[in-house]
Amino acid sequence: MALLLAGDIGGTKTILRLVDASNPSLLKGIYEESFHSGDFPDLVPMVRQFLANAKSPTPLKACFGIAGPVVNNTAKLTNLAWYLDAQRLQEQLNMEAISLINDFAAVGYGILGLTPQDLHTLQPGKPQAGAPIAIIGAGTGLGQGFLVNLGQYYQIFPSEGGHADFAPRTELEFQLLKYLLDKHDIQRVSVERVVSGLGIVSIYQFLRDRKIANESPDIGEVVRTWEQQAGQSEKSVDPGAAIGNAALKKIDRLSEQTMQLFVEAYGAESGNLALKLLPYGGLYIAGGIGPKILPLIIEGNFMLTFTQKGRMRSLLEDVPVHIILNQQVGLIGAAICAARL
Repeated sequence: MALLLAGDIGGTKTILRLVDASNPSLLKGIYEESFHSGDFPDLVPMVRQFLANAKSPTPLKACFGIAGPVVNNTAKLTNLAWYLDAQRLQEQLNMEAISLINDFAAVGYGILGLTPQDLHTLQPGKPQAGAPIAIIGAGTGLGQGFLVNLGQYYQIFPSEGGHADFAPRTELEFQLLKYLLDKHDIQRVSVERVVSGLGIVSIYQFLRDRKIANESPDIGEVVRTWEQQAGQSEKSVDPGAAIGNAALKKIDRLSEQTMQLFVEAYGAESGNLALKLLPYGGLYIAGGIGPKILPLIIEGNFMLTFTQKGRMRSLLEDVPVHIILNQQVGLIGAAICAARL
């Protein structure tokens, strides 16, 4: 049996998966385990414990998706005192090859291993074989990337597109832009400040402070608690999730309006990315937020603002648009990456 090791490494949680790569076209997970990252001083003892628990010999190759930047196969995790070097890991774990990749790059690889059951299609479009593929994903931040066909396989390219300028389209969005500039005393607003988990909270605060809708006591308390904990590394509440849930249940008008504006901005930025890449291989919406608010995306104006690009509308109507439902897409991608080493 040809064994590979795939990992999804985060500041809080790390998931490791042992994969049978005997059939390269069908990578099969045979053992998986989650660990609290902070319980280990480094990745090496975690992997050793994992292999002992799995009663497995050492895999030949491994790939780890990292929540943070990867430079020259090294990575320093933002919220964890780990410094990872692929060469050192290879030597200490006695493996033939190890690759460290950014977690969004892992999602890019993972797209190649998804099934129709892992997706919800918002627009079938007119897929073209070999065309570029785009990825966008709102979560803690806003990830963007793309895949280019090189003949035998796709190559994955990450980007920092989430830090491009927020482009307001309506009078309300122009007011939001001005609000964020003044609130944070900054010279520009990135799209990530609007289209992300923190963006949901920012939109809520803007609509609340402008008294565009009344604030409910329950959601208001959650947001105020979060505001009072500003600057703390760990917060006890997640206001973005509370706002999204209230909008899904239709129990708070201010939350509903917040998510409506968020969905429209998300769709518009996804359309901007599609204009730049013309990804007729598909535009895939990754990240943790999309699946959680799927009904709001389907019912809302996501696809309207995606295609609302003037004379370019017909081009974007041909782009297949999918939401990734499988939240282990990064692990799937790490296994695919490991198989290519």
